[in-house]
Amino acid sequence: MSDWNFGDVWDVVAASFPDRPAVIQGTTRVSWQAFERRAASLAAALLDAGLGHQAKVAQYLYNCPAYLESVYGAFKAGLVPVNTNYRYTDDELVYLWDNSDSEAVIFDAAFSERVEAVRKRLPAVRLWLRVGPDSPATGSPAADWVTDYEAVVARGAEPPPRPRSGDDLLFIYTGGTTGMPKGVMWRQDDLFAVLNRTGEVRYPEDGGMEGVRRTLQQPPKHPPARLLPGPPLMHGTGLFTAMSVLSGGGTVVMTDSHHFDPAALLDLVEAERVTQLCIVGDAFAKPILAALDGQPGRWDLSSLWLIVSSGVMWSAEVKQGLLRHNPKMMLVDTLGSSEAVGMARSTARAGQEVQTADFKLGADTKVLTDDGRELQPGSTERGRLAIRGRGPIGYYKDAEKSAATFTFIDGQRWTIPGDFATVAADGTVRLLGRGSVCINSGGEKIFPEEVEEVLKLHPGVADAVVVGIPDDRFGEAVTAVIERRPGVSGIDHSELAEWVKGRLAAYKAPRRFVEVDSIGRSPAGKVDYRGLRSLAVERVASAS
Repeated sequence: MSDWNFGDVWDVVAASFPDRPAVIQGTTRVSWQAFERRAASLAAALLDAGLGHQAKVAQYLYNCPAYLESVYGAFKAGLVPVNTNYRYTDDELVYLWDNSDSEAVIFDAAFSERVEAVRKRLPAVRLWLRVGPDSPATGSPAADWVTDYEAVVARGAEPPPRPRSGDDLLFIYTGGTTGMPKGVMWRQDDLFAVLNRTGEVRYPEDGGMEGVRRTLQQPPKHPPARLLPGPPLMHGTGLFTAMSVLSGGGTVVMTDSHHFDPAALLDLVEAERVTQLCIVGDAFAKPILAALDGQPGRWDLSSLWLIVSSGVMWSAEVKQGLLRHNPKMMLVDTLGSSEAVGMARSTARAGQEVQTADFKLGADTKVLTDDGRELQPGSTERGRLAIRGRGPIGYYKDAEKSAATFTFIDGQRWTIPGDFATVAADGTVRLLGRGSVCINSGGEKIFPEEVEEVLKLHPGVADAVVVGIPDDRFGEAVTAVIERRPGVSGIDHSELAEWVKGRLAAYKAPRRFVEVDSIGRSPAGKVDYRGLRSLAVERVASAS
C-alpha cells in the first residue's frame, strides 16, 4: 500500500504538466509550475518563522488562489492546514485558532480590522500573512506585525527538506448545528485514498509516486477536469472536491465574487469550459435553474458533464429541470460530512426516474442501531448511518466526542457522525436528519430535515427550516420558519400543513409557521438552528 501525501502527489503533477493551469480566477491564471513554486516559497517562509513539524496554519480567506497555494505550502512543509469560517466573530476566531494551536494565520486583507482586534489574544501565532493590499476600505494600514503574502510567494525560495508522510494531518473544523466547532483530524493517507476511489483520475493503491507518474503519462480518455467549486473552500465540500481534481492534474476555476450569483457562475462555466460543478443542493441548484429557465439558450453548457452536491437536500424536480437544459449531464448527490466522506450517493441522468433524498449505500456504509445491529432492508426501525474503514482519527483535543463518533465494532473501525436514516425494502436509504436537532413532540421523534424537504417542494416556498419550540401540551411543537419564493405574495399556512400531511405522518406537520425574508443560509448551505429557534419562540410568543 502507498503512503499517500498530497504534497508528494501534487509535486509529481506539477512536474508532469508545468504549463497547464492549476487555478483560474478572473484574469489570474496560475500554472502548475507557478502553483508549485509559490507553494514552495510559502513553505520556506513558514519554516523560517520557526514552525515545527505538524504545526498548524490557518486559512482565513475567501475562495482565491492563495487558499489552495497555502494548503499546498503547508503540505510541502509538513504542516497542518486549518480551515477558518470567514463569517466568524472575534470570539469565535480566537476560540478556533487557540483550540487548533495555530501558529500562522493567512488572511484576506478585507479581514485586516478583525485580525487587528484579536491578534493580541493569540500569542502563539508567530506569523500573520496578509493576502491583498490594505486600504482604508479593508481595515488598518500595514503594520510591522503583518507580512505581505505576495512578497513571500514571489521570492522563489526553496524550503529545506522536511519529512512528509501519510500520517501528516489536515484539519477540517466543522460547526455542525450545536456546540463549538470541532476539529476533524484527517490523516492525508486516509483522505487521499478515500478521494482516489471516486476521482476522475485514479491511481493504483500500491504504485506509490511512480504509479502516479505512469498514470499521468497515459493518453487521457477525456480532457483534463475543470472544476468550479460553488461553495467556499473553507468547508469540506468545496475543499475536498478541489483537492481531488488537483490530485488528478486538473484545474480549479473560481468566481471572483464573494456572493453567489447564478448568472455569473453560468457565464464562467461557458467561458472557461468548466467540466465539473460542485454545489450545495437546492441552495445553489434552485437559483441556477431559475436563471436557466428565465433565459433559455443563453449559456453553452456543453462542456459540463458532472454536477456533484453534498450537504443539503437536492430535490428531484430541480434535478430534472437542470437535465432539461443539458441532457448529457450526470448529477451526483452525495451523502457525507467532514467526518465521513462518500457514505452514500444518488445518481441522476436524463430519462431516469429520480427521487428526493433517497440514496444507495456505499460498500462500507451501513445503518446501525444503538447496540450495533445492522438494519435490514424493509425494517421499520431507525438507525444511524455508519461507515467503516478509512476515516478521520478523531476530533482535535476532544477525546469524549471522538469516542462517541469514531468507534470500533467487532474489531472494525467505524465513523458514526449522527445522521439518522431508514432502509427501504429495496435497500434505498432515506435520510432523516441529525439527532442533535431532533424534535420530541408528544413522545414522537421528528427529524427536521425530513419535514424541511417536503416544505421546500411546495411551489410557494423558497426555503424552510423546522424547529421545535416549547409547548405546554406536547413538550415541543413542530414549527416551520418559511422563506417565500420571490413574487409570492402570501402562503396559506393551513394549506402548507396539509401539504406536509399528504406526504408524511400527520404528527410531523408543523403546528406553527413563522415567515422571514431570508433563512440566512451560509455559503455552504448550513443554517443556524439555534438562532432560528430563538426567533420562532419570540415571534410565536408575541403573536399569542
